[in-house]
Amino acid sequence: MPTRLTWVFDLDNTLHNASPHIFPHINRSMTAYLQQHLELTEEDAGKLRAHYWRSYGATLLGMMRHHGTDPEHFLRETHAFPDLSNMVVYERGLAAMLRRLPGRKLVLSNAPRQYARAVLQMMGIEGQFDAVHSIESTGYQPKPSLAAFHSLLRTHGLIASRCVMVEDSRDNLRPAKRLGMKTVWVTREPRTPAYVDVKTASVLALPRLLGRLGL
Repeated sequence: MPTRLTWVFDLDNTLHNASPHIFPHINRSMTAYLQQHLELTEEDAGKLRAHYWRSYGATLLGMMRHHGTDPEHFLRETHAFPDLSNMVVYERGLAAMLRRLPGRKLVLSNAPRQYARAVLQMMGIEGQFDAVHSIESTGYQPKPSLAAFHSLLRTHGLIASRCVMVEDSRDNLRPAKRLGMKTVWVTREPRTPAYVDVKTASVLALPRLLGRLGL
């Protein structure tokens, strides 16, 4: 009997649009955290935050490696939202779309667990997912590191060739493809890299793309 298909979804800018409100808030919070705890100017803190994000895939990892920052404290302080319900921007019809996809569904996110679950709950789709594999679940090894993907596969007993990775980040799809996953890039970019199997502007189109994915 073939292994059950598993859909692995990124969260931010894949299942919802984090760019208008959530990402700016997180960036401001992280800059303020660096400014306070490293005694930097706001400008220098912003530059260092961006440098760590580009270098490690997450500002948190740079803070842990270079400053011994406690990850739980960092995530708690930088993911505190005064009005999250009014910050989440998403397309209606997500729950119906997810129900139409064959197989189980998981979330693999560089975000903290509490935040990820709160966003899924606000969109009314938390019950569609078997699990949320958050930054804590990976041992604070963010995508695009292979360690994040190996952690997901090992924890949930998955076979990469029976997984579909749905992501807005091209960099995060490269290791997924390397491991043997099918890849869906959520983007409006005109070009399609070789490691992307299918490209779509919206996750709502996924049920119509099953044939192109060979499913």
